[in-house]
Amino acid sequence: MIRSIVQPTGPAHTRIYSYGAARGEIAVPNDDLVGPIDSSDEWIRQRTGIVTRMRAVAETDAIDLATDAAREAIERSGVDASLVDAVIVATVSNPKQTPSVSAIVADRVGANPAAAYDVNAACAGFAYGIAQADALIRAGAANYALVIGAEKLSDVVDPTDRSISFLLGDGAGAALVGPSDTPGIGPTVWGSDGSKADAVGMNHTLTDFRDGKAPWPTLRQEGPTVFRWAVWEMVKVARQALEAAGIEASDLAAFVPHQANMRIIDEFAKQLGLPDTVLVGRDIETTGNTSAASIPLATHRLLAEHPELSGGLALQIGFGAGLVFGAQVVVLP
Repeated sequence: MIRSIVQPTGPAHTRIYSYGAARGEIAVPNDDLVGPIDSSDEWIRQRTGIVTRMRAVAETDAIDLATDAAREAIERSGVDASLVDAVIVATVSNPKQTPSVSAIVADRVGANPAAAYDVNAACAGFAYGIAQADALIRAGAANYALVIGAEKLSDVVDPTDRSISFLLGDGAGAALVGPSDTPGIGPTVWGSDGSKADAVGMNHTLTDFRDGKAPWPTLRQEGPTVFRWAVWEMVKVARQALEAAGIEASDLAAFVPHQANMRIIDEFAKQLGLPDTVLVGRDIETTGNTSAASIPLATHRLLAEHPELSGGLALQIGFGAGLVFGAQVVVLP
């Protein structure tokens, strides 16, 4: 007799149970950054909408921020940490190439021996992580998954770079994902355009730094290119995510885009034709651009300020370095 392998299946639906958040300890106002870039507080506010950004002290790294956010998400979920069997951390600022942030965080929060891996998808990383957690649980490969976006971007910023230095902040946001009786996470629309990888990313390699051929690698971007792509191309992706979920923009309670730039967020919302009833995440004003952490941080703040959003639909979309993008509609916990 030829035996067939067992191929597991899981629950039909998943949802986000809770969010957690952690921000850097120091509020850095625009005036502290304008000297090296020969700018002004007024210019930064007009161009980006940022008043202050949160940055971590030297002793705090992305792993610490991820751990704090994860602990809050677990506590608020009501799920015991020992039941979390998958931990996914989206980050571009792991202080070491290896081991992964996720494995360390899993151990710190009491989720050993959960499967753990990091995702490097820049500002789309959290949306990627939610897509993977949803798929893992529905495939029967995990019961509960912790998805974290964590960044300490102040480690990879050049204070003299006018293209991006004043945008970046430090923080982490986490979400606990688990089974659901009803649909709680819509289909993910995701992809990339590596042909435009030079538009935003690191300016040097670690090997060139090691060999003395380049200074410490830092983030930089071609601002106009990124702005046009984010507004015009990502609006199409957002509409695809709404269509895939079978809902209209008027059905949304909240819109939470990656916190790249307030001008991008406002134009994005305008192009989508969102009604006034839809609350828009604008955490960037006081937190800054935190890459993979920005969507969960903005969602966490919206829920704290507007608890009536619980049970409503939110469209979240991430986009960033490597022109990677991901969007899905979720039910807010």
